Amino acid sequence: MNIQQIRNATIVVEYAGKKFLIDPMLAEKGTYPPFPNSPRQEQNNPLVDLPTSLKNIIKGIDAVIVTHLHYDHWDEVAKEVLPKDIQLFAQNEEDATEIRNAGFQSVEVLQEDTVFEGIQLIKTKGEHGRGEILKLAGLVCGIVFKHQIEKTLYVAGDTVWYEAVQEEINTHKPEIIVVNAGDNQFFEGGSLVMGKDDVYEVYKAAPNAKLIAVHMEAVNHWGLSRKKLKKFVSEKGIASSVLVPDDGESYRF
Repeated sequence: MNIQQIRNATIVVEYAGKKFLIDPMLAEKGTYPPFPNSPRQEQNNPLVDLPTSLKNIIKGIDAVIVTHLHYDHWDEVAKEVLPKDIQLFAQNEEDATEIRNAGFQSVEVLQEDTVFEGIQLIKTKGEHGRGEILKLAGLVCGIVFKHQIEKTLYVAGDTVWYEAVQEEINTHKPEIIVVNAGDNQFFEGGSLVMGKDDVYEVYKAAPNAKLIAVHMEAVNHWGLSRKKLKKFVSEKGIASSVLVPDDGESYRF
């Protein structure tokens, strides 16, 4: 498999001969207003440019997976540029309906037994924060990819570390785990996605897996920098297990 970090949570996964685009935020730098009640109110989102052209990102894509509809995972530009007949997967019927209303004709709700071109796609649980903030943040999911010729891949999505993430790791025993690790926060309510301590918990739950940390430094409410995460994993002695890609960087497994 090949996993390329595009920007924020947007990644391209080549897996068992198929190419998946996950959580596409494809607008140019500065297109959208900042998330409110959070740092960097003077900066519009996204904070950084795409590392390559839109044409390169969507070239050869076989399917798109949208873990939830927040605009930093499914934006107006994605709706405009993606082919309306592309295979699209959503977390639930509510999201699927909204995506169909944007003109997409082939939208399927992820299940625990979804199969696409021989690849098993398993919807996993996630919690987009802790406590009261969950009501505001809404429902999210992750995905496990399985195929006999590939290692098992777990894309955790916009979730913090909690018992269900441990359960997904115990159940599926992923060898590669992508975590959204920017510790994004509003001024109140705490972490919306994983921070450095959450990443360490994932490592402890799957010490033999390779972790890839994404969703970093791309939208205004980020809380953990790549530099600080790299320093943390180095101090913990797990730098060889936790990869922190720059935008555009890719890994082959």
